[in-house]
Amino acid sequence: MRRTWAPRGETPILRQRTRSRQKVSAAGVVTISPQRRRLGLYVALYPNANITAAVLVGFLRGLRRHVRGPLILIWDRLVTHRARSMKAFLDHCPRFRTVLLPPYAPELNAVEYVWGYLKGGPLANHAPDDALELARTAVRHARTIAGKQHLLRGFVHATRLPLRLG
Repeated sequence: MRRTWAPRGETPILRQRTRSRQKVSAAGVVTISPQRRRLGLYVALYPNANITAAVLVGFLRGLRRHVRGPLILIWDRLVTHRARSMKAFLDHCPRFRTVLLPPYAPELNAVEYVWGYLKGGPLANHAPDDALELARTAVRHARTIAGKQHLLRGFVHATRLPLRLG
């Protein structure tokens, strides 16, 4: 919930279903080109599902098809990032190299800024009827973010990691 406006004397009403156990799990990557000129955003949303190592391997296979050249994954210490099946997949993919962030350091993860922006901006006060509608809306807004280089640069700069952007 965020603040909103309404005509004077009319309280805004946001209707939504309650007591729903539906959820949307997300996987996302902010990419930086080798020359640091172009940034990209790749997002996959999974309504009513958990992110497992198998799901993440599928996401990385898709990413591998869309992004050329070597990929350095800067990861938090999520259990699925360190799973045996993930390690086996990465061992067979020389294009991927991983670097782990320190324990509990969301401020160093550019994707966390993407999620925060989505939740606090375009998705704020959005009351979907179900998880599928939420996922569709979030993907639409993520595509908009992906086309805004200044936003992606801001997310990367906010991490304060030593990544020089052009």
